[in-house]
Amino acid sequence: MKIINYLTNNYGEGNDYGLLILRIVSGLVIFYGHGIEKIQMLFSGNEIQFLDPIGIGGTTSFFMAFFAEAICAILIIVGLFTRWSALVLSTNFLVILFYHIYVANDGFQVLESRFLYMLVYVVIMLLGPGRISIDYLIFKNKRKIE
Repeated sequence: MKIINYLTNNYGEGNDYGLLILRIVSGLVIFYGHGIEKIQMLFSGNEIQFLDPIGIGGTTSFFMAFFAEAICAILIIVGLFTRWSALVLSTNFLVILFYHIYVANDGFQVLESRFLYMLVYVVIMLLGPGRISIDYLIFKNKRKIE
């Protein structure tokens, strides 16, 4: 009976654990799958070769992707500047989707995972980090004033 009550009620603690799991898993997936690669490229000593999907130069595009997929992914994992980091990652995936739709003309199989990544970060941006986060510890007093 407890399970039915839990599934039919809105418990704040469950929401916080859900957001924590979403933040950690989505952050780790991006950091491990893309961020580490960008860090290795940055410190390899080789010239940076990177796509220029929006016409700002390959190097600038690389540093923007590095910031999103390495720095912002870590910030989302720990829950620091979470909404801003999720906004950056959502925008990053919007650019990736734009590239794959209009430049590479890729099919749905390629777009599917990128769209889901973007959706996850939009949800994190809208819901925030939850109470199990550094953001909550830092900004909880500010919320009481408002």
